[in-house]
This record gives sequence, C-alpha cells and structure tokens, in this order.
Amino acid sequence: MNSTAQPLVADVTAPIAVRAFANGDASEWERFVAASPQATFFHALAWRRVVETSLGHRSHYRCAWRGDRLVGILPLIHVRSRLFGSALIAAAFGVYGGILAADEAATQSLADDAALLGAALGVDYVELRHRLPSGLGWHAKSDFYFTFCRRLAPQTDANLKAIPRKKRADLRKAIDNPALTVELGGDIDTFYRIYAESLRNLGTPVLPRRFYAAIAAEFGDAVEVSTVRGPDGPVAALMTFYFKDRVMPYYGGATPAARPLHAYDLLYWRLMERAVERGTMVFDFGRSKRGTGSYDYKTYWGFAPEPLHYDFRLVRAPSLPEINPLNPKYRLMIETWRRLPLAVANSLGPIIARQIG
Repeated sequence: MNSTAQPLVADVTAPIAVRAFANGDASEWERFVAASPQATFFHALAWRRVVETSLGHRSHYRCAWRGDRLVGILPLIHVRSRLFGSALIAAAFGVYGGILAADEAATQSLADDAALLGAALGVDYVELRHRLPSGLGWHAKSDFYFTFCRRLAPQTDANLKAIPRKKRADLRKAIDNPALTVELGGDIDTFYRIYAESLRNLGTPVLPRRFYAAIAAEFGDAVEVSTVRGPDGPVAALMTFYFKDRVMPYYGGATPAARPLHAYDLLYWRLMERAVERGTMVFDFGRSKRGTGSYDYKTYWGFAPEPLHYDFRLVRAPSLPEINPLNPKYRLMIETWRRLPLAVANSLGPIIARQIG
C-alpha cells in the first residue's frame, strides 16, 4: 500500500532491491511501521514471533531498499497444510497485513518478489491482506470480507447515542444489571476456556492456548484481556489489541448464559469507554464475512461495513481459495464440530486451526 507520509519518502530514481528480513533490520522495520499510516497491529515484528514460536510456521518477511533506506515491507508467512494446501500469506492469522511501501515502485517490487518467492516455495497461492485497493492487478477478493471502523466521540453520551435505538436498549439492560461486572486483567486460562467453548458452539476449531498466551506476552500493554462476570461466574471474555489510535476487540467468546444477559454488549461498551479514556479514538470492530451473524451484529451497533481488498496470485491453485464456513464443502464438518464434546474439540481444534491461516 502506498503512503505519502514524509518519513517514508525516498529518492524514487534510485534502484530498489528486495531481500529477506534480517535480524539487523528490526529497528528499521519497526520505525517503518510506526511511520506508515496504513500499518496495522499485524505488521509489528512481535506477530512474526508469535506465529513462529506458538504455531511453528516459517516466516518470509521481505524488505525493499533504495540504497541503505528501507522503503517497503511485507510480512509473509508460509502456512502449509495437508487439509487446506500451501499458501504464502501476509499476514497469516491476522485480518490485515499486506504491503507497506513508500511509493508505487516499492509496492510493485515487493509484489513481484512475493510472486517469485511463492513460485520457488511451490505454494498454491500468495495472499496479501490489504485494507485498501492496491492497484497490483492481482486476482482480488473485495466483496466477501468486511471491516467495521468508527471514530469515537470524546463524550460518553455521544457514543451511546451513536448506537441504534434497538441495540442501545439491549445495552442499557446490561448496564443497569447490578449482577454484571466487567473485570480487566483476566487470566488467559479463563479467557481460553470461554473462547474455546464459544468457537466449538459455532463449529470452528480453536488455536492452541499457547498462541493467545504468546500474544499477551509479546505485545505487553498493547493487549488487554477483559471478562464479564455474571451471577454464576464469568460468561464472556475478550482479547483486545491497541495499535496507534486504534482499538481492536479481536478474540471474543461467550457462554450460552451470556446471551440473555447481553454480556457481549456490555463487554464492547466498556471497551469503548476505556478507549476514550486512553485517547484511542478509532474503534475497529474487526473482520466479518457478509451473510454471517457477526456481520449483522456489528451493523446493529451502527457500524458501516467497509470491504477489505485481499489480493491473490495463483501459483499452483486453479482458482481462488474458499476456506471459510460459508463454503458448502465445509458445512458437514461445521455441524459435526458443534456436536463434539468440548474436551474433544479443544484437543483436535489446534491441530486443524493452525493449518487455516
């Protein structure tokens, strides 16, 4: 993605060289991420460490240079799977994470390099998860995944009024319920127990506990775990990411008892309040697929869907991948997964989920 931010401007007449990220490039990489307006949480090098150490996938992070000046980065991760094939993804296990570059030439150089690398590795396809159109001319998928973002007002009343009336009424029930409390600093075990059960109920495999623990350890204060406690204990939990001016409620789960309590609503509302207190003014509700319950839920909050622009270079695959729960091919698997005992789902889930990317 292109950027006009002054810290990223370079001499466009100099030749560009793309090479693999080296440990000595770490400070330059992080400075580039800090300076780029299009950078995301998943461009940080900590994400590379999380995926490599907890999931065992090899990264192929790429850097574009003009002389001794870094002018572009691409966080590629090679996800190899017996079930779903082989893919080079930027950034795998994240919803964003495509090319960050100072100009179009650097963008194109990184894309060309990624295509060559994908061919050398023999992957089925290369996938770049851009938030905005890239102009690369690759196969694009921009009508399936959507993100939901809104600037928060500095006043609580204004943010409450921005929520549509019906959803606001649900939220007030949760706010006025003295039996519901939101606790911060929740432990990973409680979060994982609730989140894993929630995914099982949706028919989705969960990643291993060590993945979520690694995120919290690597990102420190940029990650927050919160829990809603009901009359009989925790009923909903959320792992949230903070990045620059953005707050992202990213991994959220709830037990069946949470629904009548509107615990999810309270969880997100208290997060909005904390975000304003921190001066983090963009609420990023994350990615959802059109036609899903999570997509509808975010619109009920008054968030407008914005299409994500994922770019694909097919290498060995004959067509674009359709690895998602809306694909009829996986319907039986999803229905079967929902019926699994939780212990079985939690045992098998990490084996499958780490192959999806």
